[in-house]
Amino acid sequence: MELLKAVFYGIVEGITEWLPISSTGHLIIFESLIPMGMSDAFMEMFRVVIQFGAILAVVVLFWEDIWPFESKSFKPIHRKFILWFKIIFATIPAVIVGLLFEDFIDKYFYNYWTVASALIIFGIAFIYVEKKNEGMDPRVTDLRRLKYKDALIIGLFQVLAAIFPGTSRSGATILGGISIGTSRTVAAEFTFFLAIPVMFGASLLKLIKFGFSFTTLEIGVLLTGCAVAFGVSLVAIKFLMSYIKKNDFKLFGWYRIVLGILVLLYHGLLR
Repeated sequence: MELLKAVFYGIVEGITEWLPISSTGHLIIFESLIPMGMSDAFMEMFRVVIQFGAILAVVVLFWEDIWPFESKSFKPIHRKFILWFKIIFATIPAVIVGLLFEDFIDKYFYNYWTVASALIIFGIAFIYVEKKNEGMDPRVTDLRRLKYKDALIIGLFQVLAAIFPGTSRSGATILGGISIGTSRTVAAEFTFFLAIPVMFGASLLKLIKFGFSFTTLEIGVLLTGCAVAFGVSLVAIKFLMSYIKKNDFKLFGWYRIVLGILVLLYHGLLR
């Protein structure tokens, strides 16, 4: 049963990691509906490391865009190194916050109230920014024209997702990109690439904190969740990139608001 539950967790993660609706928030909600019979320490690690499976989908789909060497000669490709410098630069704020406040955030912010509030607040923000930008041409339509200042601002938006579960890492960074004038495609692509070092580092830290003495069941659950998240992410990323060519993010904003209200109702906080 636990392996079957891991399949469902992987499906939820693979869909929600890339759509701007919060994978962590959905996993917390999903856990309340279909709890796993695993330890609290394992679940704290599992919620993060399962995202690493989703991140691998980015590496596979965008390998030609992110691998900084020519495949045959191993010769450095200048523009790709520049892109990685921007990615690392944008990652610094989240790394600092994660290292300094990880335990505090896990203790005080991983709850339904925070998730619901973040879903609603950022849902409203998506609708506001999209309405504000209607009819405006984006300032940055090519990822290569993204400035270091732009990358840093997007990285600061990512910090919000690191602090408040339910914000959505992809949602926060896409919103940050759109708000400073990038196209939706540029914002989404940079968000995908930004996830690679962030989630790799976060997963490694959680694994070290948990320790590497897994039971057979724990290994099976973790690998199953990651594998399913990887496969579903391949589909979700392709869907999102196709969707944003013709549509904006207001639909996701409304979804977040409705889901946030339902979470509050479910837990009796509106009574």
